[in-house]
Amino acid sequence: MQLRLVIDSPVPGVLHSLQKDDAPYDAKASRSGEPLVFDLSIRVAEDLRLLGDFVRREGPQRRFIYVRVGTAAGEFGSAWNRRMKIDIHDIPPTLLEQGRQGKRLEATIQGTAPDGTPACATVRVERWRAI
Repeated sequence: MQLRLVIDSPVPGVLHSLQKDDAPYDAKASRSGEPLVFDLSIRVAEDLRLLGDFVRREGPQRRFIYVRVGTAAGEFGSAWNRRMKIDIHDIPPTLLEQGRQGKRLEATIQGTAPDGTPACATVRVERWRAI
């Protein structure tokens, strides 16, 4: 199944990357705050567990994807060394079924925290949609 993460309003100039296995993957930075887009593949098991190189887990149910920020994304000398945790275990079932049928599922998240620094920790998905 194909997923797309859209990081809306990231802090300009700060490197972001997916975390694949335990390393940065597909690093990119926004020049002026334009959205960053990451495309990735995951697998859906028969019991609907989400699996793959980008998928992390906590306990039997929680599944999430890490987005690395600043130094964690490979930007040496950055003022930030953070990760965003994007929950995917709670994808609405109707969308999950559309994903299993070939649609790409897109999650939009906010890239800047209320204090103006890069978002980190668990970042809530603002919108899921099938495209």
